[in-house]
Amino acid sequence: MHCYCVNEHHQPLEKVESAQPQPQGEEYLIQVKAAGLCHTDIHLWEGYYNLGGGKRLNLADRGVKPPLVLSHEVTGKVIAAGPDADSSLIGQQVLVHPWIGCGECQYCVHGEENLCIKPNQIGIHRAGGFAESIIVPKAKYLVNIEGLNPSEAAPLACAGVTTYSALKKFGNKIEHYPVVIIGAGGLGFMALKLLNAMNAKGTIMLDIDDNKLAEAKKAGAIATLNSKDENVISQLQQMTQGGPRLILDLVGNADSLSLAISSAGRGGHIVVCGLIGGELNLSIPLIPMRPLTIQGSYVGTVEELRELVELVKSKNVEAIPVTEYPIDQVNQAMQKLINGQVLGRLVLKHAV
Repeated sequence: MHCYCVNEHHQPLEKVESAQPQPQGEEYLIQVKAAGLCHTDIHLWEGYYNLGGGKRLNLADRGVKPPLVLSHEVTGKVIAAGPDADSSLIGQQVLVHPWIGCGECQYCVHGEENLCIKPNQIGIHRAGGFAESIIVPKAKYLVNIEGLNPSEAAPLACAGVTTYSALKKFGNKIEHYPVVIIGAGGLGFMALKLLNAMNAKGTIMLDIDDNKLAEAKKAGAIATLNSKDENVISQLQQMTQGGPRLILDLVGNADSLSLAISSAGRGGHIVVCGLIGGELNLSIPLIPMRPLTIQGSYVGTVEELRELVELVKSKNVEAIPVTEYPIDQVNQAMQKLINGQVLGRLVLKHAV
């Protein structure tokens, strides 16, 4: 089989031929149909996260170094099972939960493998969807997607479960207050679609790209604002009668979080998913005096992914915009994402 690998940071992915892996024990072999491209893949390709102030989180220090086979948003067909696995799953169309943990730490024991301190994640620590086939260690990481389009379902493994898990942190307040979403990228559109299906009060979308904001309005946002507008904070506070109570920051840089904190109303709850990077100076007394909740959210659990897929099926949730590329154009697709030229999500397709 072949895969497209990061053999050196900041260099084009290279096509590599290798033997097809064989499942052992409880493992399953998945023939990849569609593999999503995410900003996390760009960070992995670069080899670091920007922490601001000239500081970096180098992934090599966490044991993540080339060669890397990227893509943690994977759909495909089960084509083989190990001797201790359930062979009845062979032939199923599945979405893979990529956020695999060690299975032994306190987080894994309580079903929070996405927070594992010794992760074994697909597309990061083990081969991802830019390979023709991948190994998945256990059946619990396979989510049946019969009836769904594989390319449209692939982003549910990251963009979907990330936004779903983040929105759940607001609880039933989404039924009473509009949610302000900062960032009209793939995650932003995913959050918008999910809120439409979750009986939410509505969505106000912010971005620096007027074209994306126009598409967000068409997709159901009750209002949109360009976050570069010098009056954006006052406009947002006027729209929400004193400031938004619920803000989802899907950008995660100093500008986006500063905007969220400055505009939030009393009792505001800010959830940050974005990983673009940077640092922030914050007056601590403002947190209890206003009072504010600033919470991080990192992807989601396998149970949340199952809940999400069931929601998508039962509510017939409209898919976010997806642009497909053949896998041999992966480098062109990555450049599109780096340049900010993507509406929705990019998905690489294998010829199967």
